[in-house]
Amino acid sequence: MIETKPQPPLTTTTSILPAAAVLALAIAMLAVFMVINLVTNQGVSTTTTIPVVVGGLGVDPSSSLLANCKTPGTPPSNIATGVVVPVRTESRGPFQLPNSGAGDFDCFRPLVTSASASSLLSFYRSQLEARGWSLFSSGASNGSPQYLFQKAGSDTFYWVIGVTVATAASTATSTAWTFRIYQNSSAI
Repeated sequence: MIETKPQPPLTTTTSILPAAAVLALAIAMLAVFMVINLVTNQGVSTTTTIPVVVGGLGVDPSSSLLANCKTPGTPPSNIATGVVVPVRTESRGPFQLPNSGAGDFDCFRPLVTSASASSLLSFYRSQLEARGWSLFSSGASNGSPQYLFQKAGSDTFYWVIGVTVATAASTATSTAWTFRIYQNSSAI
C-alpha cells in the first residue's frame, strides 16, 4: 500500500482586484461623461417670442388701456403676456382694483372695440391659447357672451382672464365688454 502523507488543504484566496477594476472603470466613465456634459451644455434658452395669429383682429402693441393692471411683479411675467387688447379698442370707464392690495389680485376695466362680439371673443381665444392659456368656461350666468381662461403662474397661483361682453351697451358697429384678470385663491 502506498502511504500518502497528509497535506494541508489548498488555499483558495479570492482577489478583490477584478471587482475593484470594474468599479474604477465605472467611476472613470462617469467622470468622462460628466466632463463632456459640462463642456457641451448649452443651457436652457428662454424665448420672448410673441405668437403671431393670422386673421381676425390684431393686437394693439402700443395700447396702455390695461397698463394699470400690470404692476411690478404682479401679475408674474408669464401671466402678464396675456394682458392684451385688440386694435380699435377704447376705454368706456376707469380701471378698478377691487381689493386694492388687500388680498388676491383683481383688476378689471370696461372697454369698447369696433368689432363684433364674435370677433372679439375669437381674438381672445386665439391670442390667449397661443400664449398657453386654456379656456375653461364660456358664457356667463346672466347669458352674456363670456370666456374665462386659466393659466398657472410662476408665483404658484392660478390666474384667470375673463372677457365678458356687455350686450346691452353694444351697438351694431361696436362691442362693449369688460376685461378682468385676477389671481385665483387656490395654489397650483
